[in-house]
Amino acid sequence: MILFGFFRQLFKSFSSKEWAFLGVSLVIFLTAFSLLAAKFVRENTQIVPVAGGNYIEGVVSQPSFINPILAANDADRDLTELAFDDLSELAESYKMEDNGKKWRYRLKEGIFWHDGEKITTDDIIFTVETIKNPDVYSPLYSNWQSIETSRVSERELEFKLPAPYVFFEDTLKNLKPVPKHIFGNIPATNIKLSNYNFEPIGSGPFKFKSFSRRADGYISSYVFEKNEAYQKFVYLKKISFNFYTNEVETINAFNMGEVDGFGLANPENLGKIAFSHKVFPIRMLKYYAIFLNQLSHPALKDKNVRLAMTMAIDKMEIIEKVFNGQAVLAAGPLVEGMEGFDKQVYSENVFSAEKANQILESMGWEWNNEENVREGQINDEIVKLEFNLSVPEISFLIETANLIKGQLAKIGVKINLSIAPISEINNKTIKNRDYQIILFGNILGDSPDLFSFWHSSGSFYPGLNLSLYGSKTADSLIETIRKDFDEQKKQSELSSLQYLIIGDYPAIFLYSPNYLYIGKKSFSGFEDSFISFSSERLKSIENWYTKTARSLKNRN
Repeated sequence: MILFGFFRQLFKSFSSKEWAFLGVSLVIFLTAFSLLAAKFVRENTQIVPVAGGNYIEGVVSQPSFINPILAANDADRDLTELAFDDLSELAESYKMEDNGKKWRYRLKEGIFWHDGEKITTDDIIFTVETIKNPDVYSPLYSNWQSIETSRVSERELEFKLPAPYVFFEDTLKNLKPVPKHIFGNIPATNIKLSNYNFEPIGSGPFKFKSFSRRADGYISSYVFEKNEAYQKFVYLKKISFNFYTNEVETINAFNMGEVDGFGLANPENLGKIAFSHKVFPIRMLKYYAIFLNQLSHPALKDKNVRLAMTMAIDKMEIIEKVFNGQAVLAAGPLVEGMEGFDKQVYSENVFSAEKANQILESMGWEWNNEENVREGQINDEIVKLEFNLSVPEISFLIETANLIKGQLAKIGVKINLSIAPISEINNKTIKNRDYQIILFGNILGDSPDLFSFWHSSGSFYPGLNLSLYGSKTADSLIETIRKDFDEQKKQSELSSLQYLIIGDYPAIFLYSPNYLYIGKKSFSGFEDSFISFSSERLKSIENWYTKTARSLKNRN
């Protein structure tokens, strides 16, 4: 009381100036203290992710089968990536035997399906046998026809191949088992009718909670919640998918705060994003090219014609105008940076309409000024450098095709565009090899196995050799590479193969677009890496987070 009285009398004696001085001093003290405290916090703590938070993603697609055996579109692959683990995640070890003809896998102890049932090798064997059943019509059917599976124990199984295959490990990485106790009693012809294709029971980091469907059958959203029994730590508590009919609708939803992130297919739409955001560009294991069907037009058999056409196309102009620079040059059968790519065999991007014209002039291809096209004589017949270019009805491919048409016109090559829906291109044009030249993309996958795209056996359906490329040397290299477990020798063979294909000009390689993912500023954990399909962005889902906290730094 005495001390209180003392200060009371002291304060009463202060003049107005003394009170002002005291106030200023107090403000300075508090400001200095706050700055020192903030500095201490900055220097001694760090922002770290914490568990919790819900994430909503916008997707332009519709799910049909949330089942890795049947998944066929982007939405299917997105949701199965969340709900199902691949074999590499479920296995604790593997070993290769018999020079690559046998692969033995051992499952981890204590792994379970979302309904609590134990995962065993019976589930993996059932999955493979179901894929191989022609009545199921699995998109993976062709990958597994020659593979035999056998049970060693509840946790071990063996895969037997008819011949050594060095890239089989990559095939197994993409195998996502389904539960036998769910699908085992369903006739193969009825598996597509199962409700479990919409309400999946998997083994992945997130498990199905609910979905919303309109009266007309349109699925508007899916909700997944964290699998608390998952073998890895996951930050997000819940992840939802909202489905839209087009990209502009998805962007509007992002701008309105209805979704937290989405994949952007058209870089030109970046300017329509008004909400504060981050852009995550990811390299794709995919390239687009103009494949030249040499059997469809006599001029395409002339290597110099193919060379001139290649030199006349300004790829950088296309990348800038079509993708706003969000793509990398493609110059051969592998994408730069992926396994097996040999930069030494890829020449610099050479664009020169002048040199292209000189090549054609020297080979006797003369201008027909009336039709504005070059023509020459082949086997006593007048042949024009006029080609029909088949193009899928996809906006960036149509834009690409129009630019190429203008560029080739400068060297006297006339291009007639034939634009058709992607379903028609796949089911008719490609199936029947009914094209002279075609603008299309190749999805490479994790391994540099070029068999499907460049071996002569794939020249006709269901093969993917769109150039109908036939080279005994290339065939031999492709076959040897698939069997060679000597890494150094395999790389030498891959280099030779790339050099051979590039030098034969069977296609005009154009570009490899980046996959662009848009997220809010609060979103982190998205990893930069190569992906083949957009769904593979979700392979790192356990690292995604939206909540953070400050934690003391570890000084050790």
